[in-house]
Amino acid sequence: MGEGVSQGHSDAIRRVEGVKDAIQYTIPKPDALERVRAGENPELTTREMHRRVCYVVEEDGYDKDKISLAIRTMPNYFVDYDTEVNFVRQDDMDDMKKEMSHAGFVMRSGETGDGHKELIEFSLKLESNPEFTGSVLTAYARATHRLNQEGVIGAKTVFDIAPAYLSIRTPEEMRKDLL
Repeated sequence: MGEGVSQGHSDAIRRVEGVKDAIQYTIPKPDALERVRAGENPELTTREMHRRVCYVVEEDGYDKDKISLAIRTMPNYFVDYDTEVNFVRQDDMDDMKKEMSHAGFVMRSGETGDGHKELIEFSLKLESNPEFTGSVLTAYARATHRLNQEGVIGAKTVFDIAPAYLSIRTPEEMRKDLL
């Protein structure tokens, strides 16, 4: 859960006929954050967790209502969310794209032992989502190379890759500086 630019959702909007440019912001719903942090351990739908706020520059001659409907009903991106579509001028869009920040929380709550409520929360605050994404891709390329040098082959997910493979530091440097 987090507020910021979603590059994938923004790209999906730009693929809609009649859209010249677009950017989409994911906004967490405060009630969902509060419920998880309060230890409720709720089962939340996507609609209950986030809302989507879209800014669109339409191409000349295209119907804004048709574009808005196409965005709000797009499967796998917007149909399951409260989605707001706003139309703006290109110069306003250019200003929005100067800052591609993103932030978020990954939370997991549950109970241990005798019903004690537990919460683990990771947070992320990025000034540049594209730069961070590029860095992550580079780190996983580094990990792939290291694994290949060890003779490891085959498909892997992010859960399969140990953090030590992602760092530019040696294992000795990480133990010295991070433990």
